[in-house]
Amino acid sequence: MPAPDYALLLDPPAFPAERYAALADRLAALMSTSNDVLLIQAEAVLALEAAATSLARPGLKALNIVTSPYGTWFGGWLEKGGATVRNLTASPARPVTLEEVERALEEGPDFDLLAIVHAESASGILNPLPAIATLARQRGIVILVDAVASIGGHALDVDRLGIDIAVIGPQKALAGPAGISAISVSERAWTLLSHDGAPDNSMLSLMDQKKLWLDTGRRALPGTPAPLEFYALEAALDRIESEGLSSANRRHKTAAAATRDGLRALGIPTWVEEAHASALVSTAILPDTLEARAFLAAVPQKQGADISGGVGPGAERLIRLNHTGRRAHRDAVKANILAFSGALKSLGHAANTDFALEAAEKTYSDATADGA
Repeated sequence: MPAPDYALLLDPPAFPAERYAALADRLAALMSTSNDVLLIQAEAVLALEAAATSLARPGLKALNIVTSPYGTWFGGWLEKGGATVRNLTASPARPVTLEEVERALEEGPDFDLLAIVHAESASGILNPLPAIATLARQRGIVILVDAVASIGGHALDVDRLGIDIAVIGPQKALAGPAGISAISVSERAWTLLSHDGAPDNSMLSLMDQKKLWLDTGRRALPGTPAPLEFYALEAALDRIESEGLSSANRRHKTAAAATRDGLRALGIPTWVEEAHASALVSTAILPDTLEARAFLAAVPQKQGADISGGVGPGAERLIRLNHTGRRAHRDAVKANILAFSGALKSLGHAANTDFALEAAEKTYSDATADGA
């Protein structure tokens, strides 16, 4: 098979300036928000750092919920800017509990900001965002949510939840490009972002984005736009809108359920109960007799399988089966189960592959019967 001719990607036409605002509006619709939406020409980690850096200042008091390395980074960026940060670190590789958040809020101080990751691909967990957002909203706290992984795989109603800043990226469940991200910003959040120490003339400045993008009528993006990324984002949005966001969410939910039913049929426990599990990846716990590195090395390179180790503290023995984005479909789920079963067998562990595949297929059949 001949190698792709990547020279075809050179010399792309400029992305039409009048379509930038339309892209922002389409992303706002996906987030269910009437808030301002900024287009950030970088991978979503830069968007998260920009939000933290723009907010941070001496006197700002933040409750930063840590359930992965991303939360750790966010707290560090806030502290670097002089903010007073209470890092509420959940049990390793586990979701934070509502009781832990309630206790932290009661102990104080009176927080200005609460930051949380919605769904974690690193460990396959889902934080209880709606309940936590209610607690923060009742106390008048500005809410920032890292929804980079969850958008398109989990329901995200920014306005109903009262989320003031939501950071998203299209490269996960939306199956779009990695070089663009977006941030929604409420009026309350703009008030918190408008301070004397805010960065300016900087890629990390949200106030620059406001001045150069929003306040000029959204006619020209700051900096030099990367047309390929914007054409790819437009195509990804065309595809997700054609499917319907609720359908994409159901597709991820079904893929997750089928994967976990297949794992359990192999006698492999999953990491967290369903109510706290992400629909993006399924995390399995290996038997005590198996070592994660040896298991991953034994995974057969079957076409379509995507299996990797957990990331971060507490995830050392976790194995992730990816069913995010275009992988949230029956063939990819079965490929993962086949590969997982093959690795078990090669290491001398009993595994009934047919039984596992039948369990996954039954989940899909039941979902079809239910209209999912």
